Amino acid sequence: MILNQQQEVRVALGPLESFLRQVERELGLKPLDMTICLVSDRAMARLNKHFRQKNGPTDVLSFPAVARRRPAGLPRQAHARNSREHHYLGDIAISPATARRYAKKQARPLASELRVLILHGVLHLLGYDHETDEGEMDRIEQKLRQRFGLT
Repeated sequence: MILNQQQEVRVALGPLESFLRQVERELGLKPLDMTICLVSDRAMARLNKHFRQKNGPTDVLSFPAVARRRPAGLPRQAHARNSREHHYLGDIAISPATARRYAKKQARPLASELRVLILHGVLHLLGYDHETDEGEMDRIEQKLRQRFGLT
């Protein structure tokens, strides 16, 4: 589910919801395993300060419901995950205003940037951490970006 709690940037939610369903299918996740909230830069700056002790807004923050010692499986283990008890993965906050600035720097459409952030946030909810995993998350994210046509 994607909630739009900001008014700074116009966002078409339908295509993002469709992309989220694609990601869920690809990764063997169930609908409603997570909530994505689009927030203002001001709200994102508050979250970033409170949870990461960093000033200013960022593009995406993930809030896993369960701390994981190692990442949950990806497609190879998706069938095993589907057979287990349902667990809520967590929440993702995305600032479309910050995403728009980053998209412009990358010469990428905002819609593509938002999809990249959704994918990035979902990987964090699954337990991947690009700051500590010696490139594992980055490699997986790049493969998935290719699969979804995101460059």
